[in-house]
Amino acid sequence: MTSGLRGSANRTALACAAAVLLGAGAALASATDPVRERLPAGWPHLGADRTWLDAGALERWRDHPWWTAAVLAALSVAFLLCAYGAVAQVRTGRLRALPLGRGDVTLAGSALGAALAERARAIDGVHRAHVRVLGRPHRLRAAVTLVLEPDASPSVVLGALSSGAVAEARAAAAPRELAADVRVRVRSHRAGRVH
Repeated sequence: MTSGLRGSANRTALACAAAVLLGAGAALASATDPVRERLPAGWPHLGADRTWLDAGALERWRDHPWWTAAVLAALSVAFLLCAYGAVAQVRTGRLRALPLGRGDVTLAGSALGAALAERARAIDGVHRAHVRVLGRPHRLRAAVTLVLEPDASPSVVLGALSSGAVAEARAAAAPRELAADVRVRVRSHRAGRVH
């Protein structure tokens, strides 16, 4: 799962959970007198004397033995989906080693990141560079943070990074995919103190 897709899935899941919780909270709040009195006349609301589960309804549910199993199955599926999402988040972290396909030869993810950072620091206008290689061995992502000199042109630096360091890293990682996420900051001018 790529970084953008994972971020979209996370935002969608959070938005759905927030909508459900907001709706449930609004429904429960509408049963209280202070909230119900402030609602417009036509708005739906729950009655203050509402009984959520009376004895008759409970007996009707007990006549259907399938509902307990259905509730437990739904909760189990929800738990498994949440657990899978949590594991997927952890597994797409920092890359430990990249198999090179020649026996037991591997390239450490930190070594690839250090080489990429060193090539990025050699570009004119780059004051500092930090690279973390993330993802899985078949799909990699380089998280690049560049701190530029105040007079550097970001478009020139990004062009040089793309055609130089990133292109070389993609060639080294081939046939695997390597995506690069670049964050650019500009080094601040700090006037020296006069004593």
